[in-house]
Amino acid sequence: MSFNKRYLGALVMAPFIIFLFLGGIYLKILMLILALSGVYELYKVVKEKDIHAFSILGYVSIIGYFLLDNDVNKLVYILIPLTFISLIMPVINLKYTFIDSAITILGFIYVGVFFSFIPRVNSMEHGEYLIWLIFIASWLCDTVAYYTGRAFGKTKLCPKVSPKKTVEGSIGGLLGGAIGCGVYGFVIAKYGVNIPLYHYIIIGAVCGVFSQFGDLVASSIKRYVGVKDYSNLIPGHGGILDRFDSILFSSVVVFFYLSLVLNL
Repeated sequence: MSFNKRYLGALVMAPFIIFLFLGGIYLKILMLILALSGVYELYKVVKEKDIHAFSILGYVSIIGYFLLDNDVNKLVYILIPLTFISLIMPVINLKYTFIDSAITILGFIYVGVFFSFIPRVNSMEHGEYLIWLIFIASWLCDTVAYYTGRAFGKTKLCPKVSPKKTVEGSIGGLLGGAIGCGVYGFVIAKYGVNIPLYHYIIIGAVCGVFSQFGDLVASSIKRYVGVKDYSNLIPGHGGILDRFDSILFSSVVVFFYLSLVLNL
């Protein structure tokens, strides 16, 4: 992969940082666009295995969920009708199967709901600061894991899914996420975010574990369907799901930790 493509890809991603600072409705709209783009990529690549998700149903469900303000308490009002209709479709049209139904629902949850956790975190108390935990944990984990793996990696982590990942790199990524979030927590305490420092370290460590699972999940899907990237949307980085695979899982961790443990 050429450095020029990497730089071009980074340039394409730059506006995303601006939306993180803007927050509010602007961030929510961007996440909706990314969710729709990501689920389009997923529904498209599974066709390689003759799986035909009910795309329109998935898109409408994601839009409907975002219109409900990404409220997890209202998720049932979208998920149950989506499941209900998806299961009926193979009965109405025998060219479809329950696998098509399952992938339709999976796409809504994996891409649509997971992306929705980003604006939900932003809407919490101190959300304009806490939202960065999702990205600091994910980006530092990815970066530190890569360089640690290159320097010390000997033991394969999950060779059948991602041959280049190592146990040593994985441990380095976990530590990178934990330390990075810890340092960030120390910094934002000066801006009135009164959360004990150890919570940031725990969030970073847990994200360090599950953001790597996010990467491996995306890789396992691509390996199963036989594609290298989900799309070529972002030069040098692939598609939306290639770039946000670990971030999606980190968003889940941060949202539930802040909601259930810290009651924000």
